[in-house]
Amino acid sequence: MTHRLTSAAALLAGSVLAVGLTGCASADAPAADAPVAPSITIVATTTQVADFTEQIAGDAAEVTSLIQPNQSSHSFDPTAADLAALAQADVLVINGAGLEEWLETAIDASGFAGVTIDASSRVELREFADEHGHEEDGHDDAHAEDDHGHDDHGHDDHGHDDHGHDDHGHDDHGHDDHGHDDHAHSEEEPHTEDEHATDEHATDEHDHAHEGDDPHVWTSVTNAIAMVGAIAEGLADVDADSAETFETNAAAYTAQLEALDTWIAQNVDQVEAADRLMVSNHEAFGYFVSAYDITFVGAIIPSFDDNAEISAADIDGLVQAIRTSGAPAVFSETSLSPAAAETIASEAGVAVLSGDEGLYGDSLGPVGSPGDTYIGSMVHNVTVLLEAWGATVTPLPAELSQ
Repeated sequence: MTHRLTSAAALLAGSVLAVGLTGCASADAPAADAPVAPSITIVATTTQVADFTEQIAGDAAEVTSLIQPNQSSHSFDPTAADLAALAQADVLVINGAGLEEWLETAIDASGFAGVTIDASSRVELREFADEHGHEEDGHDDAHAEDDHGHDDHGHDDHGHDDHGHDDHGHDDHGHDDHGHDDHAHSEEEPHTEDEHATDEHATDEHDHAHEGDDPHVWTSVTNAIAMVGAIAEGLADVDADSAETFETNAAAYTAQLEALDTWIAQNVDQVEAADRLMVSNHEAFGYFVSAYDITFVGAIIPSFDDNAEISAADIDGLVQAIRTSGAPAVFSETSLSPAAAETIASEAGVAVLSGDEGLYGDSLGPVGSPGDTYIGSMVHNVTVLLEAWGATVTPLPAELSQ
């Protein structure tokens, strides 16, 4: 036994000596191809914000995303590994706007003591203006200067300064309250006391979920550009030595986003305004439909939160709205189950687009999917929408072509 321990000790000592000699040799003659260690460690909350941050930071930082591809940002529950990564991070980049309701608890649990950058700090947030969240008379007024609000594509100033916060196009199709008043279930099938309590709870959840600002800010490319600017400025404040790198990378990425914004506007403008009809899983595309003058018919979950409860009246109201509007499809989201979308689409007699044909909403897709980057996700979403509307997207501009 003594011999074995002595041999092991000798082997360990020899290994340490070898490492030490190697270290001395490296110091005398550093390897030309040795990678440069990132100067800061960053944790980002969402996949979109992580992508923005990686584009800006390049090799100057190591970026970890807490939320993973095709994962809901509303129901996210950090793991022990997530908390450990957060504890060691120099910087935390968040979406902000109230999206990460779990964030404060995660910060407290991890002991994170670094710098937090709120990517939404430069974005003008939109909120629901009345009980069910639909501003009146806003959709048409926001684009009164031309047919679609994109004749010049608004790219000198992005044409979205007010983000169209007042318009969702619901008034045109009678969706002021998701059709709840039009479906008199109480007259045909009187509710029991338990059923009444359930409906009342669903209504309370519905109203509560509509309070506050819409956190899905990234769905407008103009907002994404603002988010990139906020992140770049925040990173430069943390790591002044890499500020020039951040600025250069942000400028190059912003040019790509501007090209993307133009491409989306031009493609949406191929379709008559009356035919640009969208139905989604939950209310995650408000900034998108406002930016590109699309009529939002309704959502399966009439809430910003994809975990909110829905009532029978919500479902019946949406089915009626789809039939009345002539919307050609229900667009499911890749991070959510398509079951409810399939049911509603079947009742309304329209197609349902899900799985690989679904929309990227709360998160990007896995590596190798069309939506594994922010730009890729937006191109995919626009392609899916246009094909459902009977149009074909144009080739991508050189700035976005791979």
